[in-house]
Amino acid sequence: MIGAGFSGDPDFQISGLNEIHMVEAGDLTFVDHPKYYDKALHSKATTILINKEVECPDGKALLFHADPFAAYVSLVKKFRPFEPASAAVSPSASIGEGTVIQPNAFVGNHVTIGKNCIIHANASIYDFTEIGDNVIIHSGSVIGADAYYFQRKPEGYRKFESCGRVVISDDVEVGALCAIDRGVSGDTFIGRGTKFDNHVQVGHDTYIGANCLIGSHCAIAGVTRIEDDVILWGRVVINKDLVIGKGAIVLATSGVGKNLEGGKTYFGIPADEARKKWRELAALRQLPAVLEKLNGQLS
Repeated sequence: MIGAGFSGDPDFQISGLNEIHMVEAGDLTFVDHPKYYDKALHSKATTILINKEVECPDGKALLFHADPFAAYVSLVKKFRPFEPASAAVSPSASIGEGTVIQPNAFVGNHVTIGKNCIIHANASIYDFTEIGDNVIIHSGSVIGADAYYFQRKPEGYRKFESCGRVVISDDVEVGALCAIDRGVSGDTFIGRGTKFDNHVQVGHDTYIGANCLIGSHCAIAGVTRIEDDVILWGRVVINKDLVIGKGAIVLATSGVGKNLEGGKTYFGIPADEARKKWRELAALRQLPAVLEKLNGQLS
């Protein structure tokens, strides 16, 4: 299918496709940069698509290809191709008892929605999304759009085709005009009882735990882990690949660029413990007077 060389057992089976940070036993992953060779070869993945002929680790198989990214994407397109919709609510969707789909909402192919949910007008639920019971999705929200994931090349950007899902647990409420991107190859997950305000962006493969509150205009980058009982107030921005610990509170307009320990309150850009940040701001207010006094002494 992809014209690759092979090293390993000829009867070797591949049971999944995953990018490196999501791999499980049985998965195929790819690597195309020497910086990540060791990580891929010693990951949980049992088949590695690689652009250099190396010795095959025990218990694994290797596929050798000059352009692993392109080969991987071609496999994604084959096994999870785009499937055009044939109706506003797909016949292949499973809709639980008591769930209401308002007019002009879109429910894609192979979507599962639990009991007693409300999907408001103009909400869009993309293919393969899973939604639990008692969930509310407000108007204009998009659940399951493609990951914002591109590889830069001299000729332009190559899209990393998404084949993951969004999984939303019971008792979640998603405000109006929110966007929750699906995983590139795994799941973007929203835990039980979590509530979103309007205009929230959640990137691919992000995990948000139970009973979190996410304020309006928050932007959460991909592959972030937000543990249970976290509160993000309005316009909080979180960088990718970070962990926000259980029970952390991040005050409005903060920018998070590093992991945050649970059970504390944070503020500022970059976000730090709130009391420390407020002391720093108080000290900065005194700086003009200090400089004026220092200049007077020097003149």
